[in-house]
Amino acid sequence: MYKFYYKHVKIDVMENNFDTIVAIATPLALGAIGIIRISGDKSFLIAQKMFSKKIKPKRINYGHILDKNKKIIDEVIVLPFSSPHSYTGEDVVEIQSHGSPVILNEIMELVLEYGARPAQKGEFTKRAFLNHRIDLTQAEAVIDIIEAKNTKSASFALNNLEGVLKDKIKSIRISLFELYSRVIASVDFPEDVAEVDNKEVVSICSDNIQIIENILEASKNHNFIKDGISSALIGVPNIGKSSLFNALLNYERAIVTPIEGTTRDTIKETINIGGYSLNIIDTAGIRDKNKADTVEKIGIENSINAIEHSQIILFLVENSLDEIDKTLLDKAKNKKIIFVQTKADINTKICDRAIKVSAINGFGLDELKGVLLSSIKELVGEETDYTTNKRHQNCLKRAKEYLYSVLNTIQNEGFADFVAMDIKNAILALDEISGEVLTDSVLDNIFENFCIGK
Repeated sequence: MYKFYYKHVKIDVMENNFDTIVAIATPLALGAIGIIRISGDKSFLIAQKMFSKKIKPKRINYGHILDKNKKIIDEVIVLPFSSPHSYTGEDVVEIQSHGSPVILNEIMELVLEYGARPAQKGEFTKRAFLNHRIDLTQAEAVIDIIEAKNTKSASFALNNLEGVLKDKIKSIRISLFELYSRVIASVDFPEDVAEVDNKEVVSICSDNIQIIENILEASKNHNFIKDGISSALIGVPNIGKSSLFNALLNYERAIVTPIEGTTRDTIKETINIGGYSLNIIDTAGIRDKNKADTVEKIGIENSINAIEHSQIILFLVENSLDEIDKTLLDKAKNKKIIFVQTKADINTKICDRAIKVSAINGFGLDELKGVLLSSIKELVGEETDYTTNKRHQNCLKRAKEYLYSVLNTIQNEGFADFVAMDIKNAILALDEISGEVLTDSVLDNIFENFCIGK
């Protein structure tokens, strides 16, 4: 093991960290195309040993992969990328073969025999970061794109990969660094550099506190967009919750019978509405527990728990609210409630406050989805063009605390040294977001969530 210094912070790196690595970059399942990615100094040499023709740089190379006995393994395309103009910043070769797992594994084994080693989770992106091709927010955006559950999440993750969040943090850092430079200069060279006016320090720190608070406020919306918003279907037994659940999913997920209490447990599925993820929860019908058996009582408790943990309640009603409905409504207070009158194909009763739907013929479903989309947008609020995760948010909170400490020091007429120290700590907290300052544990924690081959 050897050590090197990356911007202020010592990092321990295994000696083979920058050797040549290889991984299958596509899912190991039947498919038209499979991709094997090689990165490192020996990439071109290894690829050439396997390839039937001379590999030309900056070209799409068509030919065959040959084993050590010159037997054809597969017909392929080889794409060479020379350092530093590659994803990792190293020499990279991508081999596009047919998508048979047997062929992919055979090529992979051949690459290993010629001197590469299997890549670890996220090692290609980790190298891109360590080789200064991307910063840490962009590296995290890669896994966010892969794991995106809806078009909104994918769009925001792509913006992060393009550097939108990076630039947002950088603008705060530049402002604070300029202030820090002036404050520390006045501390170190009091005879030559004038002291920065406290009003200016307060103004700059207050402005940046507000920017950070705006980002943190928006982060609540980011979590909604990334993880989805939960919506529980609530009502008395046999009112049509499971039928509506199936209709919204557009397939038979929940068992539907005329027997009261058929649904005994909560069932959760996700649908996409207007680019957002909506996590729909079908619940057991809620009625007087004295009329329910032991299993149904547990289902009723789970239904009540679903109300507490959902942001939107689809409240199914017959025509007017009975005592059970009123009890449920009380438990759902402070939630976004949408009243739904089901069985519109046979129910002629009127409920003015409710959207009339039929799970049988689809009547009213489009209207209901429109109301759901409006409710989702209302909960999400004003959208930004970037997204943050919990790591970013924790760093921003620390930066904000240090800036508040600056204001407190000035208010109490403290020393300029303390002001400079807190501004510097705020900058370091921001640098953790981009990866200017990092530790092995943070780095490992981020990349262990990646898939192999990325």
